[in-house]
Amino acid sequence: MFNLFGKKESSPKDRLAECQRKHDWAGLARAYYQLGVDALNEGDLNKANLWLHRADTIYSARDEVYKKVGEELVDDCSERIGELEDAPLLYNDVPALIEEKSEGLRYEKVRVWGLLSLARLVRLGEQLASLPGCEALGKLGWAVDTVLKSFQGPLTKEEFQGLRDLGSALYQLGDDPAFWGMGSEIPVSGGAPFQVFDFNGLMGIHLEIDAYLDSHLGMLCALADEEEPPAPETGIIAGALMPDYYIRTGMGKPEENPRIQAELQRIWSDYEFAGSDITWEMIGARVAEYKKLDILA
Repeated sequence: MFNLFGKKESSPKDRLAECQRKHDWAGLARAYYQLGVDALNEGDLNKANLWLHRADTIYSARDEVYKKVGEELVDDCSERIGELEDAPLLYNDVPALIEEKSEGLRYEKVRVWGLLSLARLVRLGEQLASLPGCEALGKLGWAVDTVLKSFQGPLTKEEFQGLRDLGSALYQLGDDPAFWGMGSEIPVSGGAPFQVFDFNGLMGIHLEIDAYLDSHLGMLCALADEEEPPAPETGIIAGALMPDYYIRTGMGKPEENPRIQAELQRIWSDYEFAGSDITWEMIGARVAEYKKLDILA
């Protein structure tokens, strides 16, 4: 049958798969941007935050993509993201509350708090490591053990450099199409597949791991030189919430999602734990338990 009215324009969601297949990264950024604008127009601020940040990640990763997308879209996307930073969203509220509570803890206790959250990413990282370009995520268990060891004694040069190299690899992952362009995903028992791009939420969980490791190494160097250590990074503490996954897959409001509520309980339990009179044996036991946890189950 003839199409008397011309070819029907595909929706932004339909264009995602097409752009991934063609490696049209500028088109992929535009599609995510349009999804974000549509979500804003519909009053869905969570999805707007999700999609606009995905667009921003893609066009910020490569100069040639940035140029193809154009200054007008980039400026508008950045402005919309800026407006969402003041919205009452889990993306904003939980990190702000964590930062506030961390001010009442000594710097080493804040770092322990972060280490506990990092430990809960180990099992997911091991699964994601099977995806092309994501091998670094499989080293999170080693990183957790090495950071825990460093609290109690000096690291070898190889261990110190290994943590630095891992942080660098995770930072570079955000610029790789393996992270944002291929639609790579792993199965989730009883749920929708998890995409590696779901790590993009909360300022980029891979970037927060890098920031945590870099700050920790800075602390070790400062203490060795009898200098004041840098302020601890708190972004990783919210890392296991995974709001992008639950919002992308349409699993209700994040604040009402049982899995997010369970992770929030763990975060605040860890806060009380880190602030109490604890031993390294107690910390090690909790870390070992968390490393086996499937946070998506």
